[in-house]
Amino acid sequence: MTDPHVDSSDCDLRTLVITTCRELTRRGLTYGRSGNVSLRCDERHFFVSPSGMDYEVLQAEDVPLVDLDGGWSGRCRPSSEWRFHRDIFKSRHDVGAIVHTHSPMATALACTGRDIPAFHYMVAVAGGGDIRCAPYYGFGTQELSDAALVALQDRKACLLANHGVIATGTDLPGALALAGEVENLALQYCTALSLGQVHIIGDAEMGRVVEKFRTYGQQNAIDPDLVFSGAQPATVKGSR
Repeated sequence: MTDPHVDSSDCDLRTLVITTCRELTRRGLTYGRSGNVSLRCDERHFFVSPSGMDYEVLQAEDVPLVDLDGGWSGRCRPSSEWRFHRDIFKSRHDVGAIVHTHSPMATALACTGRDIPAFHYMVAVAGGGDIRCAPYYGFGTQELSDAALVALQDRKACLLANHGVIATGTDLPGALALAGEVENLALQYCTALSLGQVHIIGDAEMGRVVEKFRTYGQQNAIDPDLVFSGAQPATVKGSR
């Protein structure tokens, strides 16, 4: 099918989807053709990786366009998981991109049906005091999408029982980075579980951490004990 909604300027967005798909494999966040990636292109449409294709041979024209009513256009069929991509974009206006992985440790943890609790303060990177695990439903089903939306309420990422991970972001680099953080946290949590009882950070402290993460990495963040004394000179005498 031809794609009536997309002009040549959208080639860059489709290429970014492909680049991110390939990066999933390079970072060890998925294997083979598993996982999928999507990117919002306007209020009603998003690009999503095609179903069952080798990431290394994808071309921009292979990335289909899907609308929020489930219509699609392009020369290749959308990922079988298009429903939860659509439903997340439809219900979460803060989300501009979605990465779905089958990363090893997070998927292993999801196969036990466990959430990732506040065993480490970095859990807050996903937006709250834990990373929830949605119950199992078949891949590509509306039931899975509905369960994922519940697990993602007030969160940026979730696990899918016996399946994998969903990570969201305002853009694809952010969603990809979060998917990597979730995998790292899962590795740390599994390791901690193997050593014995795991200490869980309390709700009040995690609430403070979540609040601090709202300005994490922002150059204009306020710290009352940190006083700006002017721009740093190009060289400082005696420094190396």
